Amino acid sequence: MNKEDLKIVNNLKILGIDMIDHAGSGHPGIVLGAAPIIYTLYAKHMKINPSNPKWINRDRFVLSAGHASALLYATLHMAGYDLSINDLKSFRELNSVTPGHPEYNVTPGVDVSTGPLGQGVANAVGMAMAERYIRNLIKKYDKNSNLIDYYTYCLCGDGDLMEGVAAEAASFAGNQNLDKLIILYDRNQISLDGKTNITFDEDVEERFESYGFNVIEVKNGENVKAISNAITEAKKSKMPSLIIVNTIIGRGSELENTNKVHGKPLEKTDISKLREILKITSEPFVVDEEAKMLFRNQITKRCNEEFKRWLVEYKRVSESNNSKLGSILNSLEKGILAIDFDSSNFKLDQRYKEELRLSNHRVMNIINEKSHFFLGGSADLSSSCKTNLETSGICSRENPVGKNIYFGVREHAMGAILNGMALSNLKVFGSTFLVFSDYLKPAMRMSALMDLPVTYIFTHDSIAVGQDGPTHEPVEQLSMLRTIPNMKTFRPADINEVMGSWEYILKNNHPASLVISKNEMPMLTGTNAKYVSYGAYMVRREIGELEAIIIATGTEVKTAIELAEDLTLMGHHIRVVSMPSMELFLKQDKKYEEILLPKHIKTIVIEPSNKLMWCRFATSEEYVLGIDDFGASGKSKDVLKKYGYDYESLKERCIELLKF
Repeated sequence: MNKEDLKIVNNLKILGIDMIDHAGSGHPGIVLGAAPIIYTLYAKHMKINPSNPKWINRDRFVLSAGHASALLYATLHMAGYDLSINDLKSFRELNSVTPGHPEYNVTPGVDVSTGPLGQGVANAVGMAMAERYIRNLIKKYDKNSNLIDYYTYCLCGDGDLMEGVAAEAASFAGNQNLDKLIILYDRNQISLDGKTNITFDEDVEERFESYGFNVIEVKNGENVKAISNAITEAKKSKMPSLIIVNTIIGRGSELENTNKVHGKPLEKTDISKLREILKITSEPFVVDEEAKMLFRNQITKRCNEEFKRWLVEYKRVSESNNSKLGSILNSLEKGILAIDFDSSNFKLDQRYKEELRLSNHRVMNIINEKSHFFLGGSADLSSSCKTNLETSGICSRENPVGKNIYFGVREHAMGAILNGMALSNLKVFGSTFLVFSDYLKPAMRMSALMDLPVTYIFTHDSIAVGQDGPTHEPVEQLSMLRTIPNMKTFRPADINEVMGSWEYILKNNHPASLVISKNEMPMLTGTNAKYVSYGAYMVRREIGELEAIIIATGTEVKTAIELAEDLTLMGHHIRVVSMPSMELFLKQDKKYEEILLPKHIKTIVIEPSNKLMWCRFATSEEYVLGIDDFGASGKSKDVLKKYGYDYESLKERCIELLKF
């Protein structure tokens, strides 16, 4: 390092250590080991504008090793983002803008929430996918435009590359040939439990080369020039790149190159000695002004002219007479993701009857024509989930504007990649069977945590799958989805409720799960697309004085209506309530709930899933006609009968309950 680089890097190291020491918790090892990497990236390569951190053509940075947050915050402060010394002093404090791991929409300059290892690698793949899609979409309407043209950088560690989601995502990125994706691998060969060779001794270089990556190695992680040259080489590559930077965890500390420096603050004496080694003798949180200005000047010199050129291009495009290009630009700049979809515009024949997944397919293809930013795919199940967009091609290196993304059998990566795409102002979806939502859970949790407009479509939603057996028959998954904070789960009963679910999803930029049956379903009398937004509503009114209520979801709404009709002939007066979204219903005011579900009335619930969550609505657990077993392999009608879910069994159970 030259003197200027060394001075800035040392200040970054000490500022990060000060934050961790002041907070009494954090991860000093990566701060001391990876500071030259992040400094080189921000000072010499990343296209950014600290005064405009949401600039749509900025380079993206993903700190997949989210435990290095102190290093990132120190970098952002010194680079000129709106992050003060007092903010750094509040590191890991409640309601601060410097939380323990980076959080999207909390800290200026943070592009994504990270922390669960491996997720960030896949998020970066999604961001690179989005950049390529949007760049080529704009070029369809203006081949000379350079309005969107940026790199996605990701800093990861050994732990990230041990996680399966990173392997899934890297394999996908290589297949897609995402040449503007650059992953910097901080290889210090230490994890929390010790040296990585006790668990992780594979040849990472050969693995990534087999994925289709350009692999570059930097022998000395303190060599800023070598790191910079590697990034320059990666930017010239026609393939995605992995830059392996060999570092020493906790460099300069008494605990360097041990697992003890990974996850707890340094001792006071160690910090004092470290200050001497780094030649920084100031008080904690006192940053060398010369070092700060040297850092900022490098960024300004490199990026200001680039930003000015972009503004000229932005003005040219925005003032052009190309209405489609103007619409694309407006959506990108303002993050307008709502799609115009009004369920009342569609009139259906009352004789309508088809598989509900096909009904969903029809609706999705109507939506597809309304927005360039509606795209997605499936984990090798588009032909079963019926989520393909008919007028759009397959997304590939040859067809980057294809809107059908074939993720392969990579559910976890699919969810995390979709998060990266949603962070780039795209309204995306992914699909698989409901039982495999478990593979997606970590990514879904991050969708909800960041409040991203990702729609997860799950088909094959009950034990009626039959002959595929219990491994493919969901039971507990609906409850799991409903417990994710900020996630709205929909299980529509028919085409009307499918349209109503999509209307809500498209008008609200939040994560959602759409659970769709593969069974053939007619359009039911009493269902209403507009009422889906209430979460629950009456689909059949009682004939006489209300005696009991049956709540149902999905295809069981049809069963509930038929049961109510039969029970009415027996002298019972039954109301049927469809509850396509439990979460939306629980957001309604208490008066609506009391009118719809009077407390003194017997209430039965029919849904072929875990019973526990339904106890809050049913008269008692006995009144929840659910399933708390794993299902079985056999013909659908035989499996349903085995678990008391054939029509006659349900009818008998309802009759018995009405006797109490």
